[in-house]
Amino acid sequence: MKKVLYLAAVLIFIISCGDGITEKTMTVSGNIKGLKKGTLYLQHIPDSTLVVVDSIQINGDGSFHFQTELESPEIFYLYLNKKDNNDINDRITFFAEPGNITVNTAWNTFDTNAEISGSKSHEKLKEYRKQMSNINKRNLEFLQQSVNVETPLDSIQFDSLQRLSDKNTKRGYLYAINFAINNKDSYIAPYIAVSEIANANIKYLDSINSSLSPEVADSKYGRKLKQHLENLKK
Repeated sequence: MKKVLYLAAVLIFIISCGDGITEKTMTVSGNIKGLKKGTLYLQHIPDSTLVVVDSIQINGDGSFHFQTELESPEIFYLYLNKKDNNDINDRITFFAEPGNITVNTAWNTFDTNAEISGSKSHEKLKEYRKQMSNINKRNLEFLQQSVNVETPLDSIQFDSLQRLSDKNTKRGYLYAINFAINNKDSYIAPYIAVSEIANANIKYLDSINSSLSPEVADSKYGRKLKQHLENLKK
């Protein structure tokens, strides 16, 4: 019986190797409803430059399929050149990780109504962005009130709005810091630290870094956070 199980395990390993799939393989597939013609690009930023990982020409069928190896979970993009001379609604941002990720959307609302599933890191990113969106909208409201030319504000009113805006901005920083610390086992934690609040007080960034699980600390954004802290402490 043990021999049979051993042979079965070897066979599964050979088949998976033959397909080129490893524990670090990410497969991104889905459909772009209504798209008749265009080019879809899979992109990421390995260092500081946007790089095309793969691309596919779409002709009459909006289905797509990409497969690539990941160093560790990180932000990826799907960029659609619709050949309509319009750069609006052309890029989807998602948190890539090994496994099967599905992205379904439509050509005319490509980035606004995309449905993304299969990535736990992306679910955390959505959760974080939902709350931050509310905070950012509040700051935009304060800005609009401060530049209202129909009813100019006096200095007292302006200072009051400024204090409210500063308080709301601080609220955003605290939310980001707490979210990162409370999700220390997620790759979203160091990503928030280096991409959203890199200019936060060093003690908070240190707290995020110290809380990370070993696996997350050794990821792309975990190493970036460590390097960022070392630079700040010099």
